[in-house]
Amino acid sequence: MLIAIVQIPGLERSEEDAIASARTSAPTFSHMPGLTRKYFLNGENGGGGVYIWESREQADAWYTPEWANKIKERFGAAPTLTYYDNYVVLDNIANTFSVNGTDEPLD
Repeated sequence: MLIAIVQIPGLERSEEDAIASARTSAPTFSHMPGLTRKYFLNGENGGGGVYIWESREQADAWYTPEWANKIKERFGAAPTLTYYDNYVVLDNIANTFSVNGTDEPLD
């Protein structure tokens, strides 16, 4: 699993505006190959997203120079992109500890 964190500095919005923006852009990400989850971020330091990808190749297919230019044009700031490999997930809701996609009970 790969986690990509996109940050857009200076993007400050109200909760209502952030939700409206997410609702508008969500169809773009729905059923995107390799994207399993996206968290829309909003805060004092800007906005962005946390993206959970199946592979680096699938993420790289999305995060192109054209993508970065579109973000800069739309929001007035260049995005930063940071990748992280993710091997282990603790899920307190499911009460699991997962290593490379294989769940292990916590108890």
